[in-house]
Parts: sequence; C-alpha cells; structure tokens
Amino acid sequence: MTAPAQDSGRMRAGSQPLPFWMADVRPKRILIHLALIAGAIVMIYPLLWLASSSVKPSTQIFSDPGLWPAKLRLQNYADGWRGAALPFSVFFGNSFLISALAVIGNVMACSLVAYAFARLNFRFKRTLFALMLATIMLPLHATLIPQYILFHSLGWVNTILPLVVPKFLAADAFFVFLMVQFIRGIPRELDEAAMMDGAGPFRIYRSIILPLLTPALVTTAVFSFIWTYEDFLTPLVYLTDMASYTVPQGLRLFMASTGVSAWGPMLAMSLLSLVPLFVLFFVFQRRLIEGIATTGLK
Repeated sequence: MTAPAQDSGRMRAGSQPLPFWMADVRPKRILIHLALIAGAIVMIYPLLWLASSSVKPSTQIFSDPGLWPAKLRLQNYADGWRGAALPFSVFFGNSFLISALAVIGNVMACSLVAYAFARLNFRFKRTLFALMLATIMLPLHATLIPQYILFHSLGWVNTILPLVVPKFLAADAFFVFLMVQFIRGIPRELDEAAMMDGAGPFRIYRSIILPLLTPALVTTAVFSFIWTYEDFLTPLVYLTDMASYTVPQGLRLFMASTGVSAWGPMLAMSLLSLVPLFVLFFVFQRRLIEGIATTGLK
C-alpha cells in the first residue's frame, strides 16, 4: 500500500507519466548513444557514397562530393552488367561456383579433422595440433610460391582446382580450431552412451556431433563464402583465362592501364557485388553470432 502512495506522491496532480524514451535519461547514457551513432555514421558513410556514386555520371563522381546526385544515371548498371570484356554475369557465376565448393569442402573436411583432434586418441596428436595452429600465423605470401610450383607441376594452373581442392583437405586451420573448441564443449557422456549402443567413431560423428555442431558449421560456411568470394590475390595468381575470372577480377577490368577508367559502371557493379554478402549475413545472423559466442564454452 505504501509503494503506490509514494509513486503518486512523486508526481504532481494531473501530471502524465514520462515517455519510455525519457524514463532513464542520464548524461553518461546520452554520451554513449551519441558516440555509437557517430561511429555508425562513420562506418556506413563509404557504403552510402558507393550507392550515390553508382548512379552519377563518371565526370561527377569525384567533382561532386555530395551524397545526393544532381543527375541520376542508371545506365551505369546496364553498362556495368554488359562488362568491360565479358558480361558480368560470367564473373558472378564463377565466384558463386568457387565459393560454394569452398564452403562444402571446409564444412566437410574441417569438421572431420576437428572431431579427430577433439575426440579421438592417436600418436602425436598434440604435436600435430600445435603444428596446425602454427600454420595460422603463416602469411599467404610465404606459401604462395611453393604452392604455385606444386600446382603448376600438377597442371592445375588456369583451373579452379588450386582454389577448391585445398578446401577439401582442411587447409584452413582457423576453422579446424573453431570446431575443435566447439566440440570440446559437447559432453563426452553423449559419446559414451552411443558407444554402449555399439556406435563407432564415424556413427558418433554423424549422428551426435554434427547435429550439435550446427552453429559452428554455419559460422564456417558463412566465413568461407565471404573470404572466398572477395579474394582477389589467389584467383589472380592461378586464373589466366578471362572467362574464368571472379568478381574482384571482373571489377579490375573496368580500370584501364592508360588511366581512362569506367568509374560509374565499376562502382555500380561493386555495389551489386555486395548484395550476396549482405543477404548471406542477414539470413544467418543469429546462427553466426551463436556459433562465435558459444565457441570454447564448457
């Protein structure tokens, strides 16, 4: 009986309750929100500039710094889709094919290797795991030349095999480590119960580990697609036929060595190339955050 009386005593007669957005107004809280808004504007400004410049004439892209174009030129998208040398749909198809194969390879191979490191016992297990982790610290440029010599001797240059086959051999140690940490958080009692029912290691992996590993698998799939889709250096080294180029290489074709570049079509295709990444992230956002947040938790 006293709490309502005290609450009513705090408000004057006939006064209305404060709106929900003014219920907890504090200077520190306001400063935090202002800092977050300023940071969001800084982060999103390049994307807004890209969207604005994609519908500007090429002569106004750098002379007019405003975000609102004085004159819309939607022809940039038609010119960009026709491509500098080939239709841009060819580059999208190549990128989607390579990225999809990379996703399948990483999900299958890395999950198998992670299960072996997390659950099975074999000789030199700790040593091999340490060597695998050491490969994460190796930069791509340190292994690029030996890999090129190997793939050239196999006759794989100018094919997608150098971009795809290593994914099926668990070459991405980061995803192996990610799944190992996730599997270690799965109770071993589930494995022991399955073994009492006569299940072997592969049956345990397929029926118990894989269903519980879904958040980590989604995280691996999303990052594998993004990193493969936006990779420029590796396809540049191994792909020499223009018909096999990926999206980053196709965008490079708009920039001529003479200095005369088709900026409008290039920026239009750059904006379109971001659409699959945004769609992929928003579709799997919940699973992605769950996979990262729960990795390594016991």
